[in-house]
Amino acid sequence: MAALKISFWIFLFIIIYTYVGYGILLFVIIKIRRFFKIGNKFEIDSSYEPEVTLFIAAYNEKDFVKAKMKNTSALEYPKEKINIIWVTDGSNDGTPDLLKGYPNTTVHHLDERNGKIGAMNRGMDFVQTPIVIFSDANTNLGKESIRRIVNLFSNPKVGCVSGEKRIVDKESDVASGAGEGIYWKYESTLKKWDAELYSVVGAAGELFAIRTKLYRHVEKDTLLDDFMISLRVAQDGYTIQYDPEAYAIETASANVKEELKRKIRISAGGIQSIVRLRSLLNIFKYGTLSFQYISHRVLRWSLTPLCLVLLIPVLSIIAVNDGLLSLQLYPVLFWLQVLFYTAALLGWFLENRETSVKILFIPYYFFIMNLSVVLGFFRYIKKSQSVNWERAKRAS
Repeated sequence: MAALKISFWIFLFIIIYTYVGYGILLFVIIKIRRFFKIGNKFEIDSSYEPEVTLFIAAYNEKDFVKAKMKNTSALEYPKEKINIIWVTDGSNDGTPDLLKGYPNTTVHHLDERNGKIGAMNRGMDFVQTPIVIFSDANTNLGKESIRRIVNLFSNPKVGCVSGEKRIVDKESDVASGAGEGIYWKYESTLKKWDAELYSVVGAAGELFAIRTKLYRHVEKDTLLDDFMISLRVAQDGYTIQYDPEAYAIETASANVKEELKRKIRISAGGIQSIVRLRSLLNIFKYGTLSFQYISHRVLRWSLTPLCLVLLIPVLSIIAVNDGLLSLQLYPVLFWLQVLFYTAALLGWFLENRETSVKILFIPYYFFIMNLSVVLGFFRYIKKSQSVNWERAKRAS
């Protein structure tokens, strides 16, 4: 029984550290560094204004072309310094034709569909500007996004800049929208602290930028292109910085089924990334970056979901041994665990009902997040995850 209790506390520590503890530790470290004025400060030259390329890899995005180009024309940056490249591999819905005639815009079309990373690898050969900004066709950018991204690149230590992904916030929402919105707000806070400590660990594909010279062609079967591209820039000794006011906004997934499908793909890609970026686990070589990478990413895609699964039988055995109806520590923790999964079950029952009490969906969304890692692991092992991107159905 002693071995089970030790295992329980190890599992619980990993779970708490992954989702709450790392954030608390970051907050404390940041506060101490601010007090002693030991910040990760970057001098920003607001006069730095190079040409940039807005790079959009697209597959059958005709419904978003007009809105995307209208949004792009409204961005606060000299129009003559924004080059727009669309790579429309495999598109057969007329997307390339709709793009003809827009100023400073070139379209590189290929009939063959090779997935998003294939389009990015091919399209990067056409980029001539020092900075390339990647964005999705179905997202709108904040008016100052390019300006704020470029400002951070005025420091030569910065190799990549991640923008913020925002989910359209509704007063009342279904499970997928409420859960995704809360999750990204928490992620944004962690990214701000990560950047202040040293570097963000990964960029959001909806909006991120790198120095063009740092781009390395990524393996054609890569599932998380944004993550691999940005982390390899960090491996080369540059930092990934973050500005929440450089943002891309989109609607949430239409329902939990669509969100689960998206997260399974991300999880399979996360496990693939851990394997391919295994050298980043060497904390003696990469120091703070390794610490952030393991704490913020690796644990979520590996040990933590396993600990959640193992915690159920381990705690059950200990609680039964102590007496389920007693007020001892382990039985109380057992019933709290039951309460949590009951709340997740309630979230499942209410998943398509809009509510303004969005906190109700947190246990359910948490469960879905970790279930997706388990399912993503099996998909990665079976190598059944396609690299061809498939846009999730979005809420109206």
